[in-house]
Amino acid sequence: MDGSPRPATDARPLTGHTALVTGASRGIGAAIATRLAADGVRVVIAARDADRLARAAADIEAAGGQALPVAADLTDEAAVDRLFARVDEWSERLDILVNNASWVYGTEAPLLEVTATLWDGVVAANLRSLFLCTVRAARRMAEAGSGVIVNISAASAQRAHRSVIAYDTTKGGVDAFTRAAALELAPFGIRVNAVAPGAIVVEAWGDLPEDELAKRSETVPLGRLGGPDDIAGAVAYLCSDDAAYVTGQVIAVDGGLLAQLRPPQVEIVEPAVVR
Repeated sequence: MDGSPRPATDARPLTGHTALVTGASRGIGAAIATRLAADGVRVVIAARDADRLARAAADIEAAGGQALPVAADLTDEAAVDRLFARVDEWSERLDILVNNASWVYGTEAPLLEVTATLWDGVVAANLRSLFLCTVRAARRMAEAGSGVIVNISAASAQRAHRSVIAYDTTKGGVDAFTRAAALELAPFGIRVNAVAPGAIVVEAWGDLPEDELAKRSETVPLGRLGGPDDIAGAVAYLCSDDAAYVTGQVIAVDGGLLAQLRPPQVEIVEPAVVR
């Protein structure tokens, strides 16, 4: 991660590094941890659900990786301190932080029905946890003179959903935090970037019928919904030396969703047809 070239034959480009991935018990977080482990990273995975974390860690180790599961409420400062103490016990240094933990499902409510309790809960889950983990990781990375932080944002940081205003607002905050942290941490050799997923099929979508999934995919220029591995690949790139000169950026991984002015269903010009 210091910018020096690596051999083209290196199949595990991040061997010897240690990462902390939050929200890693399932979905995108689990896919990121699995991908980093496949690239040679020793991963600490954190989330609230101890049982799911244990299963995720077992899957990583069964595939030949190394994982330490730590159950923690990342909105609780004392719990975050205990998490980082475990990281310090397990590894001499921390090279990568992936801030994936967030709360979206169950936050849906029209603006006029959003309560202060819901608002504060979403802000805590999506921004307070980001701040608490970033500061602690950055202090360790600054001492080492290098490090990578990747925040998981969302396409909704740039284009709003209906009835998910608390979530969308916090993801806009993730983007702003990413840019500000990148500037502040650059002198310490720490790169900070974000990945903004588009329509990604995760467990919470499991009950959707096939016709609904097909309908959603029709709005995506690439013609398909994304999967957690699509996000994991982008994160792995940002953690690698291939991204050694990239910082302060938000990379959309959305199949072109944000690039379009309007979806195909309401487009006023006939789309190009491959012949």
